[in-house]
Amino acid sequence: MDNVDQVLNRMFTGQMSKTLIYVSGPTGIGKTSLSIDLAKKLKTEIISCDSRQFYKELKIGTSPPTDKQLKEVNHHFIFNKSIIDNYNVGDYERDSIDVINNLFKTREYLILVGGSGLYADSILFGIDSIPKVPIEIKNKLNLKFKKNGLIYLQDKLKEIDLEYYKMVDLNNPRRLIRAIGVYEVSGKKISSLRKNSKKKRNFNSSVIMIKANRDKLYERINQRVDKMIKDGLEEEANGLVKFKEYNALNTVGYKEFFLYFDGKLSKEEAINKIKQNTRNYAKRQTTWFKKYNDALGYKIDDNIDELLNKIPKNE
Repeated sequence: MDNVDQVLNRMFTGQMSKTLIYVSGPTGIGKTSLSIDLAKKLKTEIISCDSRQFYKELKIGTSPPTDKQLKEVNHHFIFNKSIIDNYNVGDYERDSIDVINNLFKTREYLILVGGSGLYADSILFGIDSIPKVPIEIKNKLNLKFKKNGLIYLQDKLKEIDLEYYKMVDLNNPRRLIRAIGVYEVSGKKISSLRKNSKKKRNFNSSVIMIKANRDKLYERINQRVDKMIKDGLEEEANGLVKFKEYNALNTVGYKEFFLYFDGKLSKEEAINKIKQNTRNYAKRQTTWFKKYNDALGYKIDDNIDELLNKIPKNE
């Protein structure tokens, strides 16, 4: 990986005059704080690509920026949707590119932040030209899912597309069914189709990758979950039980409490499961982000000011 000077030099010396800086890294690693520091230094705004922080009802379990942080820097795509809204990555790409193009009329730099890799990629590279899955195939796979459980979909995907299996959310049946369906209808792996659809953007993009050793990251994750519990995650989840079938609530932190409310887990088991599932999610994110070969590596224990001082001021 390049050193700090090499990457920052490349970051701000591209042919295009506008630069989108993506602050990436696994959940709980400190992306929000770094993105705000960068935005303040560059006198700019933040675009969120965390697909769960869109939802205004999820104030605790998604660890959104605090009210204080939201006042410090203008954020876009935070609490802009309801959990009952049908909002997908294609909608997000359209909306976010409109906002970015408009902001670049008056800004030289913008900050993109969030751990939802697919949503980040939709901005950096564009949505994939992937064939639609016919309803008959979806219905067939849904029946097999209901009969054989999630393990059937996981094993099937692992068999046909190991690369995508390693990065997708294996607890999300909709994504598994889509990937399997694409293979059945086209004979092509969704992972290979995703690599052939990069769109040209009218701005530069650069990636900062925040890293930490595993023990440190897991410690931060456990501390964050403990804080969520203290802040009222159980009560928040309890107030959303009637919406638990919505895709927005197929989310770590909520689905475990739903199992507790149904008597399938004890409260202690639910909390431990949240921590475990968050760690597993962080592993998948790390795998996804490995493809950013030119990313600037940044450790959470590094001095942020040293990084900020290397970023040129706007002319």
